[in-house]
Parts: sequence; structure tokens; C-alpha cells
Amino acid sequence: MSSVAIGLTLTAVVLIVCMLSGGLSSKLGVPVLVIFIGVGMLFGCDGIFKLEFENFEFAEQICTVAMVFIIFYGGFGTKWSEAKRVAAPSLMLSCEGTVLTAALTCVFCYFVLGLSFTQSSILGAILSSTDAASVFNILRSKNLNLKYNTASILEMESGSNDPWAYMLTTIMLSLAMGSTSGSDIVVMFLKQVLIGAGIGVVLALLVKRLFEKAKPKNESFNMIIFVAVAMLSFSLPSLLGGNGFLSSYICGIILGNSKISGKREIVYFFDGVTGIMQIALFFLLGLLSTPSQLPEVLLYAVIIFVVLAFVIRPIAVAVTMLPFKAKPRQIGVISMAGLRGATSIVFAIMVVVSDGYRRTDVFNIAMCVVLLSIGLQGTLLPWISKKLNMIDDGDVMKTFTDYTNETQIQFIKIPVKKGHPWLLRTVREITLPPETLLVMIMRGDRTVIPRGSTQIEEGDVLVLSAIGYEGQNDDRLPLTEERIEEGNEMIGRTIEQAIAPNVLVVLIKRGERTIIPNGASVIKQGDVLVTHTADDELICTEQEPDNDDDE
Repeated sequence: MSSVAIGLTLTAVVLIVCMLSGGLSSKLGVPVLVIFIGVGMLFGCDGIFKLEFENFEFAEQICTVAMVFIIFYGGFGTKWSEAKRVAAPSLMLSCEGTVLTAALTCVFCYFVLGLSFTQSSILGAILSSTDAASVFNILRSKNLNLKYNTASILEMESGSNDPWAYMLTTIMLSLAMGSTSGSDIVVMFLKQVLIGAGIGVVLALLVKRLFEKAKPKNESFNMIIFVAVAMLSFSLPSLLGGNGFLSSYICGIILGNSKISGKREIVYFFDGVTGIMQIALFFLLGLLSTPSQLPEVLLYAVIIFVVLAFVIRPIAVAVTMLPFKAKPRQIGVISMAGLRGATSIVFAIMVVVSDGYRRTDVFNIAMCVVLLSIGLQGTLLPWISKKLNMIDDGDVMKTFTDYTNETQIQFIKIPVKKGHPWLLRTVREITLPPETLLVMIMRGDRTVIPRGSTQIEEGDVLVLSAIGYEGQNDDRLPLTEERIEEGNEMIGRTIEQAIAPNVLVVLIKRGERTIIPNGASVIKQGDVLVTHTADDELICTEQEPDNDDDE
């Protein structure tokens, strides 16, 4: 019992220290993830608390679980309506850019630094991907919204390139063992991609279908289901020789952009889970490192970092992005945002525990490169973005599915009691205040989406919306945004014609204007519709008679 108490006490102390260090991170201008690694080193064998921890096998298992949740939630938080416009360059960066980075790093380490081919190729593989946790952390913590959809490009690239780096690492390890032929590599690659992507898509569609049919109302059950889905999205393809990280990311994207009841609560839950996972991951990596051994590889690590950050990454980005007519300053920011992070160290741990290369020099080099990358690049990224005039107005959170629209909407509840002047009148017969909209009628345990002919009854609760004032912090209905792009079939149609009965358009953002719509409002290209969707089983829509005019 005493050992359990000691373990829980130590865990609680570590979590509290890591969270309190967030304030220190802001004051120093250093990304908080560097602080987490530093706290791990502080508790480690060369630190104050002298905790001996050299179990790479256990660390690999813990780090893999943490990465599964981080990558799954990275996909879940990707807002496809924003990301699809940059999907082509993002995916090219994640595959072509990752492979090119690995190849150039291998060539540099082998021909310039004189490292062995095995060591060079493995270093190229593990350092080839940018780190989703690090990039997301910088974008969100600094509210770094960038021009030309660059934030969406970085978000999607960093979330989708880990599977490619994982495949390169496993291939290099297979080659190091000397038991893999060229045809084996091709088969391995195809299995990784096809099985990983296939299971990710199928699992997501099955879960989506489950929520559509079952409509679970218990929020705690929803959380449990999604935890299980995140684990299955990695474990199932891994058992079959597929890429579990690719599966997790694809599964997360599909589910995150699906209409699932209780999504807001799921987002809050995974925010907490992935926060703990990031703390555990970076703390464990710091605890596992031996700072006294780092000076032995420091010179190699510094040289690799400088060449990787300021030569190899810009070349890979330029080669990939120039065909998409990217501007030089955009290429500069994307290059600087190529942060190496936990994934590189986790893949280095895979190397240490493998049969192909059981040495810690790769781990120590990766640790130094990551510290330099997050510490230096992560700190300079906001400054360089500003110097290159790449800072855009607006909130970077709009690129994530958990984004809440910054337009303030006031919701007002009006109970209809005996003697109320609107009692027994239809919606078209009542006069609402200017710039307000009757959003819904709460009638007992039902939700009525109002039409012009809907009659107001005693006991109803009318919910009205209006534009609120800045700084207001009222409770809001669950809202979603949809941008009307060119070719959308809703363009030119009225809201009454284009919108499903269970969906209400609460607000239209049209350029600099904010419009409270009605059924006759015409949808135009470029509009952003702010909508509320009621659960099907709670909806009671009352249709207009055929001979009625539009309200």
C-alpha cells in the first residue's frame, strides 16, 4: 500500500509542477513542452530527485499509447471545411516532404558527418516528421493565425506525417536487420497504407452509424466509446500489419467532422486526456534521458539541427509547395514551423528496443535535436511570422472542430403563460423585435422548430436569438459553422428551400455583415452559416399548408 501511495503522490506532484510551469513558459517565451521535458530531467538520474529509469521497453509502450490519443485527437480536431482547401499541399508535405527530408538528412549524415549508413538512414527516418503536439501547442497557445490558410496546412501536415515517418523507421530497421528484400519493402509499404487507411475509414463509419442509430444520451458512455475507438483504431491495423497511426488519424478526422450528439463534451474530454498524455509523454522522455551523456553527441546534434531546420526543411518545403504557387514568405513560415518533437524521440526509442540497432546514441541525438527545435524554432516562430507579415486577423481556433464562433449570440427564453399576448397565435402573426429570430419552441420534452403556421400554446418556452454585446458570456446552444463554397447546391436558394427541417440557421456572416435570417433569406457564395441542429427524436416540425405564403 505504501508503494502505491508513494506512486500516486509522485504522479500528483509531477502533474502539478508541470501545470504550474505553464506560467513560467509564458514569461520566458519558451514552449511549455520544453518545460515538461525539463521537469522530467529534473526528476531523472542526473537531476535533483535522482530517479533511475532506463526501461526503454516500458517507455515505448507508454509513449505509443500517448501518441495514439494525441494523433487521434489531432484528426478529430481537424476542421475539414477549412482543411480541404489545403488538403493537396498538406498531404504532399506529409508524404513527399517527409520522404525528401529523410533522404536529405541521411545523405548529409553519411557523406558530411561520416556516420554509418545504418545510423544515418535511421536518423533521417526518425527526424523526418514534424510533431503534431508541438505544432498544435504553438498555434493554440500563441493564437497564431497565419495568412493563406497556412495554419490549416501546418495542422494537417503535422497530424498526417507521423505515419510516414513511422513507416520509414520500420523499413530502415528491417534493412538494418539484413532480412528484407526490395519486394518485401514494397509489400510492407502497401500493407501499412492500405490496411491502416482501410480500417480507419471502416471503423469511423461504423461508429458514426452506431451514433446515428443508437443516439446514446449518457455522456460518460460516449467518452468510453471514443476511448475504445481511439485504441481500436491503432490496435486493429497493427495486428494485421497495417499502420496504426495512419488509421487513428483518418478515423479521428471522419468522426470529428461528423454530426455526433454530445460532440462538445467529447472535445472537452479529449482536451483533458491529450493534455495529460502530452505531460506524461514529454515528462517520461525527459526522465528517460541522461543529460550527462548528451554532451557526447551535442556537436553532431547541433549540426544536424541547424542543417535540418535551415537547409533541408526549406528545400523540402520549397520543392513541395512551389507547384502550388506558394509565396516565398509562406514557404519561410512553413519551414520554420517544422518542429521536431515527441514523435522523433518515440521513434528513437523504437530503434533502441529493436533487434536491428540496440544503441542509445540515436536516442540522445534525437533528444538534443528535439530540445533545440522546440526551444529555438518554437520560440522564434511567432516573431518570424510577424517579420514576414504572415500574421492574419481572426482566431486560429476556427481551423479546429472545437472552435466556438467569436460572434456573440444572445439567447432569450420567453415562457408563455396564461394571458400572454402571443398565446394561441401563429408565428407569422406575432411581431418580434428587430434583428431577432424565433429559434425554437420548447414544448414539454419536445423541441419544435417553428414555421409560420406553428401555433403558440400555453406552457411553451420560446427561445429567441439576437446579436449580443462583446464580453458577454451567456450559455449558448451547440452551434456549428459551414462556409458556402463555390459550387455548393445551396447557393441562390432560400433557407426554407435549402435547409433540412431539423436545422435552423441562427446567423449568416456575409463579409463584414452579420445577418439574422428568416426563411426567405437567400444563401450566397461566401456566406458562413451558423446553424443549430436538433436531435431527430426531439423534433416536432409543423409544416406549412400548401396554400400559405412564405413567412
